[in-house]
Amino acid sequence: MGDGLIDILPSLNESSAVGGPLYVKLQRLIENAVREGKLLPGDALPPERELAAMAEISRVTVRKAVQGLVNDGLLVQRHGSGTFVAPRSARVEQSLSHLTSFTEDMARRGMIVRSTWLDRGVYAPSPEEMVTLGLSSGEKVARISRLRVANDTPMAIERAALSIHVLPNPELVTLSLYAVLAESGNRPVRAIQRISAAILKENDAKLLQVPAGSASLNIERISYLESGKVIEFTRSIYRADAYEFVAELKLGESSEISGAVL
Repeated sequence: MGDGLIDILPSLNESSAVGGPLYVKLQRLIENAVREGKLLPGDALPPERELAAMAEISRVTVRKAVQGLVNDGLLVQRHGSGTFVAPRSARVEQSLSHLTSFTEDMARRGMIVRSTWLDRGVYAPSPEEMVTLGLSSGEKVARISRLRVANDTPMAIERAALSIHVLPNPELVTLSLYAVLAESGNRPVRAIQRISAAILKENDAKLLQVPAGSASLNIERISYLESGKVIEFTRSIYRADAYEFVAELKLGESSEISGAVL
């Protein structure tokens, strides 16, 4: 029970490895133990009294630290059983060879999808939005920002920008953006995606219910109509522990790779 904590819980009053209040120090030590595999999903934490004695801090401080990690989704409390490291979410695979929406991806897997709206409105575009979407001076953008949830697990934060000529009323988007665009004949047919690894900041980590500093997969998508016009500029942040992208690669014809070193 909580064996992984034994080596990482010196007196927090004497430890200077982690700064801040004592409850924050304890939280960071537990988060690091989970991240490094010293505590595994399903492992039980020692009882509050024992944890307080191990760290040489008060039970009130332990309670505050543990409750914060429960709220973040790192720990779970079971009435009458104790506190445990939360199970990892099963990873969802998304193919990079097809242009689909999050709603379509999850529906194919039989998962129940919902969104928590973070923002939905019409705004003056940023310089980057003007360039990417090819907007003229004075043209507005529709922005939709939401937390995407599948089977009650927060999966991604999605922030999209589109010209108001294709989405004049962002309130029309209730679940699938692409479904709304399809109704007006503006569903994209291709896209360019850039994927990068990143570290979650505190606000985004809280929305995704993972510890701050956890890994994320950041996706920038620019989508196009058949005519070649850019219709969508979206930046998404995916939980790296719950999502992975898969691409099928094929070796080109020999004439195409002559001179290549394999």
